[in-house]
Amino acid sequence: MGIRNALHLHKFGYLLLVLLIASCGAVKKKTTYGKTSKKRTVSVAPSKEVSLTRAPRTRKERPTALSPADNIINTALTFSGTRYKYGGTTKKGMDCSGLLYVSFGEHDVQLPRVSYNMAEKGKRVRINKVEKGDLLFFKTKKQARRINHVGMVVSVKGDEVKFIHASSSRGVIVSSLREGFWNNAFVKATRVL
Repeated sequence: MGIRNALHLHKFGYLLLVLLIASCGAVKKKTTYGKTSKKRTVSVAPSKEVSLTRAPRTRKERPTALSPADNIINTALTFSGTRYKYGGTTKKGMDCSGLLYVSFGEHDVQLPRVSYNMAEKGKRVRINKVEKGDLLFFKTKKQARRINHVGMVVSVKGDEVKFIHASSSRGVIVSSLREGFWNNAFVKATRVL
């Protein structure tokens, strides 16, 4: 009786192992965006990190360390294409403040959970002085009494400021402050790093 139970237990363990290995395979998720499917693109790529398997450095080379802002931006960019979900903080769906709450939190920078509370943190900066990692705040409704949207600056080239945010219509995307809607809705910028 003991040998029979041990044999069944061994078969059960083998079956469990096979199921675990099979479940680790890549599963492709079909995503639809309304009636017409459009491919989403990210206009800003993550900063390049130093490879752990590269050839030994010569004496002249120095390792490239990413700034805290670059690390947070790279984390935020991993959510590109994630659908919008009010109150969401995962790849299954997230809102604008959830995106920044998670991205900054991954790098031990604690921010409040909602955009109007985030707007109270940090030092206010003029728009022509913003840098990567700064926060941009918006009022997206005409009669809004308080800030209801936030994004993070991912690049500044000349007078063009690009920022990542979770748009209620398009999910997590990178937009330009030059776009009329965002330019008109802009309220202020702050620096928390």
